[in-house]
Amino acid sequence: MVYSNNVKKVAAIHDLSGMGRVSLTVVIPILSSMGFQVCPLPTAVLSSHTQYPTFSFHDLTDEMPVIIDEWKRLGASFDAIYTGYLGSPRQIHIVSNFIDDFRKDDTLVIIDPVLGDNGKLYANFNSSMITEMRTLISKADVITPNLTEIFFLLDKPYKADNSDTELKEYLRILSEKGPEVVIITSVPVKDDPHKTSVYAYNRKGDKYWKVTCAYLPAHYPGTGDAFTSVVTGSIMQGDSLPIALDRATQFILQGIRATFGYEYDNRDGILLEKVLHNLDMPIQNSSYELI
Repeated sequence: MVYSNNVKKVAAIHDLSGMGRVSLTVVIPILSSMGFQVCPLPTAVLSSHTQYPTFSFHDLTDEMPVIIDEWKRLGASFDAIYTGYLGSPRQIHIVSNFIDDFRKDDTLVIIDPVLGDNGKLYANFNSSMITEMRTLISKADVITPNLTEIFFLLDKPYKADNSDTELKEYLRILSEKGPEVVIITSVPVKDDPHKTSVYAYNRKGDKYWKVTCAYLPAHYPGTGDAFTSVVTGSIMQGDSLPIALDRATQFILQGIRATFGYEYDNRDGILLEKVLHNLDMPIQNSSYELI
């Protein structure tokens, strides 16, 4: 037997914002604290994320292939490839080729198919982004769309009120398009505005899971990035899917509660610094259920 104690590497393909805890400024601290080396492939550099009234934006689409070529020369390899916000169809093509070039038999590919929220596409996106994202998710092992993005990926009209039966059908259909695991975030709980749910399907074993938690009336950018980052790290640590969901959901709730009482600009995101150490702790109360 050959003994190996290599540190696992994650190629993180996201944008970088100087102000506001989103994208790489969330991904790097979370995955690093969970014991993984994060190798960022930035898609753009912004002075602050786009929910601030003004910001500078430097597109790195042309630089991405240059970085990738250098990584190839180094013989770089990755245990996971994790993508988030992609700004154009060309960036999606670059990421698709990156997966083809760097994927090994045991590489975990996680795609957060960022397209929109609250039933609408993000302002700078059009239908071509949806078309390209549908192709990209076919290469993923795990995808983490929110409720809005589910309907874009399925080419169905958006509706906020969905039964468990309907949500399970959405999960199954999306999984048939490629990803073994599909996780839907930000699902409202019918007749209870104080709660929100996460639904998940694992094609291996044909099991559906749900985690429901309290909904706090505050919006913090970057919570989706934090959720998917914790799920990624948890799966890489060997946790089961329901435990990964529980860990990520509890972490986000802890982060919001730690931030909620401060005199604070919500656009800066949750106070990660207050809760990162919680990732080293065991799950306190499992709230997942099999549906």
